[in-house]
Amino acid sequence: MTLKIIELSDRYMKFYVDGITPAIANALRRTLINDIPKLAIEKVTFRHGEIRDTEGNVYDSSLPLFDEVVAHRLAMIPLITDLKMNFRDQCSCGGKGCPLCTVTYSINKVGPAIVTSADLQPVDNPYLVPADKEIPIVKLGPKQGLLLTAQAIMGRGKDHAKWQVTSGVAYKYHREFIVDKSQYPDWVKAKESCPSCVLREDEKEIVFTDDYGFPWANRLFENRAVRIVEDDTRFIFQFETDGSLKAIDVLDYALRRLQERLNTLAESMSAPD
Repeated sequence: MTLKIIELSDRYMKFYVDGITPAIANALRRTLINDIPKLAIEKVTFRHGEIRDTEGNVYDSSLPLFDEVVAHRLAMIPLITDLKMNFRDQCSCGGKGCPLCTVTYSINKVGPAIVTSADLQPVDNPYLVPADKEIPIVKLGPKQGLLLTAQAIMGRGKDHAKWQVTSGVAYKYHREFIVDKSQYPDWVKAKESCPSCVLREDEKEIVFTDDYGFPWANRLFENRAVRIVEDDTRFIFQFETDGSLKAIDVLDYALRRLQERLNTLAESMSAPD
C-alpha cells in the first residue's frame, strides 16, 4: 500500500492510496467517520438560584431556554482532545471520573450578554478548550446569569454524533480521461487549464486525471470522444475535522485503529472453537 498526502491543513486532508481493495477503502472511510475518539460533554450541572457578582449585584440563574436545550448545545461543542486520555469505562479509576478520563468545565456569566463557547473554560487542563470560540449557546437578558459545571469524557462517533470528529468523509476511484485529439479539438484548452492533470500524451491521445481537481472534468464526461477508465485499486480520499483533532492525527489514528481491528478479526477467525 502507498499513501500520499495531496492537500493538508489542520482541519482538512486529501490523500491518495493505492494497493487496497474497495472493501478496505470502505473500512477506512467508516473508521474515519465513527471510530475516532474525542472529548465531548456528557454531564451538565446547573446552579439554580441567585448569583452574585464581585460587586454584590444579584442575578437570577433562570434561562430563556430549557436546561436540556443548553446541555445539548454544550455537548455538541467541539473540544480540543488529547488522544492519550482514557475511556472512562477503561480507566484505572473504575469509571468514577479522574483527570485521566474526565475534563471538568465551567461557565460563570451574567447578562445582558450572549454566552458563547469561549465562556466554556476547562478547570484543570488549560489546553483542552473549545475548538471554536464563537459558537452561541444562549442569550442572557438583564439580571440573568448562568452558572454551571460540566464533565467531558472520551467517546466515539458510533455511540453519539457529539463524538464524531470528521465530516464530509468521501473517496473516489482514480479516474483517467483518454481523449482522442482528432475528435476533440478543445484538448489544448483543457491542457492549458490544468497542465498538472496530464498523465501522458502522444500524437493521437492525451490522458487527463481529476485526482487533484480538473476544471474540465464535467465537460469530458459528456463527450463521446473521451474514454473514461477507473481503477478500483487506487483511491482519492478527503475529509474535514471539527477542530477537536488535527487532520493528520485523525488519519494516523484511523490507520492504526483499522490495523488493530483487522488483526483482532484475523485472530478470532484462526482461533479454535
